Amino acid sequence: MNKPNHRHASASAGRRKLLQVAAAGATTLLPGLRAAVYAAGSDKPEKEEVKIGFIPLTDCASVVMASVLGFDKKYGVKIIPTKEASWAGVRDKLVNGELDFAHVLYGLVYGVHLGVSGPKKDMAVMMTINNNGQGLTVSKQLAQKGATDLAGLAKVMRAEKREYTFAQTFPTGTHAMWLYYWLASGGIDPFKDAKVITVPPPQMVANMRVGNMDCFSVGEPWNHRAIMDGIGISAATSQDVWKDHPEKVLGTTAEFVKAHPNTARAVTMAVLEASRWIDASLQNKMKMAETVAEKAYINTSVDAINQRILGRYQNGLGRTWDDPNHMKFFNDGAVNFPYLSDGMWFLTQHKRWGLIKEHPNYLAVAKQINQIDIYRQAASALKISMPKEPMRSSKLIDGALWDGKNPGAYADGFKIKA
Repeated sequence: MNKPNHRHASASAGRRKLLQVAAAGATTLLPGLRAAVYAAGSDKPEKEEVKIGFIPLTDCASVVMASVLGFDKKYGVKIIPTKEASWAGVRDKLVNGELDFAHVLYGLVYGVHLGVSGPKKDMAVMMTINNNGQGLTVSKQLAQKGATDLAGLAKVMRAEKREYTFAQTFPTGTHAMWLYYWLASGGIDPFKDAKVITVPPPQMVANMRVGNMDCFSVGEPWNHRAIMDGIGISAATSQDVWKDHPEKVLGTTAEFVKAHPNTARAVTMAVLEASRWIDASLQNKMKMAETVAEKAYINTSVDAINQRILGRYQNGLGRTWDDPNHMKFFNDGAVNFPYLSDGMWFLTQHKRWGLIKEHPNYLAVAKQINQIDIYRQAASALKISMPKEPMRSSKLIDGALWDGKNPGAYADGFKIKA
């Protein structure tokens, strides 16, 4: 942390350093913004050291690489990545201000904003961190009975009546929504036909090993790790449920953005630049895998990470395939725009499953949370293309079209719901 008199004591040295950094990063900043940031003008970050929480998952990579590669320093901030044990811990530390930002589940941010996943607090989404790359893993024992995909799982559950336990990582989070949507698309009611438990991502494999669950929904590398350890098989990927779905976001509180708008933009730019770097080449992806596998970050072997980030999949039963819809961090900027319709989709699922009782004003909530103006400033400074409209449309696994136009009817239109 900066000492209270730090800026006064080292103002000239700090300014010299910023100008040196500015020269190094000149190619990536628009001249106007560069002058403002590095002359310590009106765009100077209000808070220069920021703590960003992350969970040990492959998709924490852009936050980690922004710090490791020094992209943060180009924009006048220092990112301190802090490893967290659970999504509930991330939530608590964001809400009480111990963390400034987090690599966080899209649906967690929306749940906190509405007060349905812990303490109510106005929240903010700066950008989408990644699309795709999560998974649905079934235990090896269940797979051996025929539950190698959704149809097989449904058949086994009909034939062998018992309590089935499915795990997700946070009640309003993305992994819960992929699990529920996937099961329901195969005629399985996740709440009537099974018991659902919450388990932090790094603990999924250990819990499946001792028989605590039949199936889990989590991010990589834990699905591939279950295959490597011989305890689970990949029954589906999250991109099977929704191709190019929104996943983690760079999240913070509305209060933080209001007090530190320049810091929020600078951090968004650093993470955006790291996202672009990761997707720029095979070599960069390999370097990223080596970095995030380290003990300080995910703490796993590189080979648990470096195949699926290239779209090289195996299901643990001898089937292999190349998936063009693997985890993407940038994809020419298509990944990172905080679409209002993406946030609204999570609200429709929260309503579908009874996590919220009444229909919210879907569009108004998304406009409060998703910081499109700051994102546009950051992306234009980095010359990253942006969509003209803040909504997009997609077709999901059950054939339902989501375009954000009538969210209430969409939420109520599902056959299987709470």
